[in-house]
Amino acid sequence: MEQKPIILTQKIPIGISLCAMGGPVRYNGKGIDVLSSLGREKNDFTFFPLCPECQAGLGITRDPVHLSGGNGEQVWSGEAEVKNRTGRLVTKEMKQGSLECLQVLQRCNVKAFIYMDGSPSCGVYRTTLKNTKRGNPPGVFGALLLDEGFFLIPSSDLQSPLKWWDWRRRLLAFHWFASHPLHSMQELYESWYALKFLCQELDNTWARGMGRTLASLSKNDFAEFEPTFRSQVLDLLRRPSTTAKITNSLWKHYSHYRKQRGKTVEEINSPTFKRNVTTIAKELLKMERTAVEEDFFFGASPVIYRDEHRMKALEKQKTEEMEP
Repeated sequence: MEQKPIILTQKIPIGISLCAMGGPVRYNGKGIDVLSSLGREKNDFTFFPLCPECQAGLGITRDPVHLSGGNGEQVWSGEAEVKNRTGRLVTKEMKQGSLECLQVLQRCNVKAFIYMDGSPSCGVYRTTLKNTKRGNPPGVFGALLLDEGFFLIPSSDLQSPLKWWDWRRRLLAFHWFASHPLHSMQELYESWYALKFLCQELDNTWARGMGRTLASLSKNDFAEFEPTFRSQVLDLLRRPSTTAKITNSLWKHYSHYRKQRGKTVEEINSPTFKRNVTTIAKELLKMERTAVEEDFFFGASPVIYRDEHRMKALEKQKTEEMEP
């Protein structure tokens, strides 16, 4: 039986640093709207904007804060502190504000977060924007998000069409698989087949090893193996791909489409063809549209979102085309 794309019709909830959604809540009363670069696609998600520093009651404008004596994880363990520019301790306030923001995300069943890197609160890999310094990452709120296993997206990557496409397709796969029930080894095999091509692109060595492991298991191994399998796949889906890997994967699946369907898709180019990341992203989106319209499994992007109304319209169109 031919594999078909997995279509999600419910919007995925995503948390986002409020300053990255244009909210003027940074210490200097400024913000940057990274969602504007997504155009209409931002309507495919439900956003939950949060600012741990505002929730901490630090106000706008305010003295900027920094981590002192360690990183955000050490703030939670009591080994480090948070101070503002004048040296005033705001550790207690920052921890309280971060906990309240986490509670909002949990209450809304949010599993992904677009963070403002360079922030001492939301930052994950940087907690300062001074020159090339990294500060003491992760930040106070960033440490909570890491500890809770959130799918974390740097806000700066939304401004690159190709990086955003990569984050989005992995987020959709992550969201689907994190909540996809598995009751048997057969269902585990089926979920692996849906995700294996994406996993091979992200880490071919790991994916090949996982394939061999699955081949050696029996149905009696399911209960013990399922949690490990799910955890490892979700961890892999958090990792960004590269331009070279993405273009090679696009060409591989497009070549399969041409062989299987005997048709071509205009403007899909080989990996050796020189073009910019915007053009590559457009090719990938075109391949996704083709997958949905023709029930073709595009392994580089196995889980695709389409609004329920659009899917109904597409099904109606297909029915009308089949009628004599």
